[in-house]
Amino acid sequence: MSSVTDRLIRGSMWLSLSRAIVNGLSALSTFVLAWYLVPADFGLVAIATTIQVILSSVTELSLNQALIRHESPSETHFSAVWTLSVTRSAILALLFAAASFPIAEFYNEPRLTSVMLALSFSLLLSGLANPRRVMLQRDLIFWQEFVLNVSQKLVGFVVTVGIAAIYHSYWALVIGTLAYQVTNIIVSYTVLPFWPRVTFRHARELFSFSVWLTAGQIVNTLNWRIEYLLIGKMLGATQLGHYTVGNTLSTLPTREATAPLNQTIYPGFSKVRNDPVRLIAAYQRAQALLAAVALPAGIGMAVVAEPMMRLALGEKWVPAIFIVQALASVFALQTLGSLVQPLGMAKGHTKMLFIRDTQMLVVRIPIIIAGLVMGGLPGVVYARVLTGLISTVVNMLLVKRLINLPFLQQLAANFRALTSVALMAAGVWGLSHILSMPTDKLHLALHLAVLVIAGGIIYAGSSFVLWVAMKKPDGPETEVYRIIVKFLSKAKRIAVPKSA
Repeated sequence: MSSVTDRLIRGSMWLSLSRAIVNGLSALSTFVLAWYLVPADFGLVAIATTIQVILSSVTELSLNQALIRHESPSETHFSAVWTLSVTRSAILALLFAAASFPIAEFYNEPRLTSVMLALSFSLLLSGLANPRRVMLQRDLIFWQEFVLNVSQKLVGFVVTVGIAAIYHSYWALVIGTLAYQVTNIIVSYTVLPFWPRVTFRHARELFSFSVWLTAGQIVNTLNWRIEYLLIGKMLGATQLGHYTVGNTLSTLPTREATAPLNQTIYPGFSKVRNDPVRLIAAYQRAQALLAAVALPAGIGMAVVAEPMMRLALGEKWVPAIFIVQALASVFALQTLGSLVQPLGMAKGHTKMLFIRDTQMLVVRIPIIIAGLVMGGLPGVVYARVLTGLISTVVNMLLVKRLINLPFLQQLAANFRALTSVALMAAGVWGLSHILSMPTDKLHLALHLAVLVIAGGIIYAGSSFVLWVAMKKPDGPETEVYRIIVKFLSKAKRIAVPKSA
């Protein structure tokens, strides 16, 4: 195994601790807020944050990716990125604040004005972040990322939950976002000291790489956010709240389970982009590991969604159960082709990625609108499932084009994970129908625990049996085996002197 792949695996393991903490806080925050707030609160803030994200993406400069790919960025490069980011964020904050009243009128929701005025400060703060932070990813350094990620999430969690518990107000979501941004600025400059100066040198050089990424980001954000605005306008804040929470929970297991690996993939691919053989090997190993983690996380979430939602959120969130069941499954399956993004960036084919995003926008938006008009909120969910599957196929075909890795060969690399997760889903689904759904909290928690444990045993056991039956080929199981052997070897060396 290449040294780059070794570093990717080690980095992923190191970041796993960070993501475990962040994941736990994110899930706990969503569950706690769902108890203290009503669906309409989530819907109100979702309208404002969706407009904020779209506005940010339309003007996104993608300068961090340009720094990662640069052979040797200088202090002037960092200062140029900082200057451009501050200029952009200041303009965006003013525009967002100015748009607050007319948007509140359009949605007939007066509270939107004050929410958007507060979130305009979040836009301003986003441009003040330390640009040197991206070098942690480029150089595959992870302990500082741990400090940054955990501190941000912890402060945001404490502030958000504290305000929600005391005031039961949607302002908890807004002020928590601001606290998260302030913490990011303070900690990033503490961990990575940097004194920026105002300069526009190297701006053209940075833009030459990022222009297509920026265009792709615009299209991609419209692609994945436009339904929030449509649902808010046509179905109201309450149904948008159900959709927002359901969508958030459905993405949580897949995103957080794969985040440690995702964070290292682009810089890792960049280091071997000029060696086709090593790049294909790195892609296959990374993709197989990603699927082995994402599939059981996402589809496992889907098959236990009903007892989990009833236990954690209560009856007022029952309409969101179907959303979690459908979207968690399709999010997990989409990871089969999701690495095309870092792969295309590493090879410099950012225009190709933009064309992909534009094509998906043209396909996806009409399907979403048709689903909304014909089926309401369930129609949107069905449309999301269909477009998610289409996106997976498109991404896998692009991988074939980028590194000449056949479509069926890509599927074959994930055969054990796909088979094992299918067995897991079938087993948990069957067990859930054999065991009646209890109504009291204690027995419901035990019911959920039994399903989760059974699913884990079925998935791990199936994966191991298939791996052995296939004569132990290279794959995620091999990586786990290597890690266990290394750990036991080190433990043995440490223990020997003590016994002596």
